Amino acid sequence: MYHDTLIRIQNNLARKRSKVKAPYSKFDFNILEVLVKAGYLDSIQKRGRGIKRIIDIKLKYDEGGKPVISGIKFISRPSRGIYSDYRSIRKSHQGYGDYVLSTPKGVMSGDEAKRGK
Repeated sequence: MYHDTLIRIQNNLARKRSKVKAPYSKFDFNILEVLVKAGYLDSIQKRGRGIKRIIDIKLKYDEGGKPVISGIKFISRPSRGIYSDYRSIRKSHQGYGDYVLSTPKGVMSGDEAKRGK
């Protein structure tokens, strides 16, 4: 699930590692694609076949060596979904953060969801 993948990213950023491996799922891969487009990760690549597929994630750091992702907060959990319309999507952390949303049109950032209505 996506919780495991995002926690792996958070833990490896704390350890200053440059790469992470996570089990492949299509939903996780779509979430990571949104994070790459937003500039929070350097790159992602899927490898392997069948049930042995994995995602290689290259983490991103700024010039000073600090991680680009400073924190991850889960709003919706698998046991408790949060549903909302596009009008209630607000800026995150005074414009310095972003939401990753699962919509009927696929996984997208909060800004894309507001534009797509």
